Amino acid sequence: MEELYVFGKIYSATIVVADQDKAIDFYVNTLGWEKGLDNQMGPDMRFLTVIPSGAETALVLAHTSWFQDGQPPAKIGITLTTPDIDATYETLTSRGVTFKQPVEMMPWGQKATWMFDIDGNEYFVVEE
Repeated sequence: MEELYVFGKIYSATIVVADQDKAIDFYVNTLGWEKGLDNQMGPDMRFLTVIPSGAETALVLAHTSWFQDGQPPAKIGITLTTPDIDATYETLTSRGVTFKQPVEMMPWGQKATWMFDIDGNEYFVVEE
């Protein structure tokens, strides 16, 4: 079978937020990510992204108003990696980030946990 197209990377993933300014503050000032694009796309649409330091994939912070009747699609899972999950957990907990549970060893042998952003979006955090 002939290969039609080779994908190089995932450019972005989208999450839904209630307030883009509060979300950018959380991702940049609490998690330490970088602000990416911030473009006004008309009177009611702001295209805003954040990027973990050194990453190539951006996270789009989509406002609820982007969706019909303000109802976004079901939330999807996003996984974040860290070289030292215990230190990450301790640092983010001290900054007020909510975790579902403490770090634990997963059945496949990696340490992991789940954290939430200020809008309740859930992230799986795994040590790699």
